[in-house]
Amino acid sequence: MTSLFKKIITIFSLTVILAAGTFAGNTEAASSVASTQIVSSAKSLVGIKYRTGGTTKTGFDCSGFVGYVYKQHGVYLPRTAAGMYSTGTSVKKSNLAVGDLVFFNTTGKGVSHVGMYIGSGKFIHASTSKGVRVDKINDPYYWGSKYVGAKKVAKVAVARK
Repeated sequence: MTSLFKKIITIFSLTVILAAGTFAGNTEAASSVASTQIVSSAKSLVGIKYRTGGTTKTGFDCSGFVGYVYKQHGVYLPRTAAGMYSTGTSVKKSNLAVGDLVFFNTTGKGVSHVGMYIGSGKFIHASTSKGVRVDKINDPYYWGSKYVGAKKVAKVAVARK
């Protein structure tokens, strides 16, 4: 091999290694964000009204709320509850951890609502009737029977702006 060819291969190899390291670094940074910080950010939004399609503090829908909170911590999620449900790692209800996403079927047509588990059997979400609020995940009057599953999503981060 010529000296020039060896240099090109070396530079290319280093570029690939650095690019892979940068992507892994972004994912690692996102996964290292303390879930308690994410939940604290979510709780600071309690009381903001519900708005269909809302993704800002002027009003949130459920997935807009969850996406907004995670984005503040460098984690980018799909836009819809169903899209969020298709990412991450499944978590058994008995193993829920603070910051896990919890999903519900409120329409009878599959996953249609998402919130964030905050511990002690509670989750925070943007409800259509009362905006961002905290409810019991096993509420026997509504949420308990609508529960579909949960996902851990911190490692789903996508490096984008």
